[in-house]
Amino acid sequence: QVQLVESGGGLVQAGGSLRLSCAASGRNFNNYAMGWFRQGPGNEREFVAAISGSGGSTTYADSVKGRFTISRDNARNTMYLQMNSLKPEDTAVYYCAAPDGDYYLFPSLFRSWGQGTQVTVSS
Repeated sequence: QVQLVESGGGLVQAGGSLRLSCAASGRNFNNYAMGWFRQGPGNEREFVAAISGSGGSTTYADSVKGRFTISRDNARNTMYLQMNSLKPEDTAVYYCAAPDGDYYLFPSLFRSWGQGTQVTVSS
C-alpha cells in the first residue's frame, strides 16, 4: 500500500505560478507511474497529468498543456507539478495518485490517492 502526501497549494493571482509536491512512501517508487488529478467546485474529478516510473514519459490533459509540467525525483520519492500561467478555472483541489504499475497512460487505473491540496486562482 502506498501513502501519498501532497503539499504546495495556496492562493495565487491569475498569471502566477505554483509548484505542488507529492511525497510517496510504502513501495518501490521507481516501479510505478504517478499522476495528478483535480476536482473543481461543482465538477467531477479530472485527469491533469501523469508520468512514467522512470520519468521519461509524460502525458497531459489538453487544458494544461504548455502551462503545467509534471516531473519526479526518484531519489527523493517525490513527484512535482509546476503550474505556470494559472487561470481562475484552474481552481480546484489537486490530488496525487498512483496506479498499481507503470500505467501512466491509463488514468482509470489510478487507485491510490492523497488527501488533496487546495489551489485557488483569483482573477
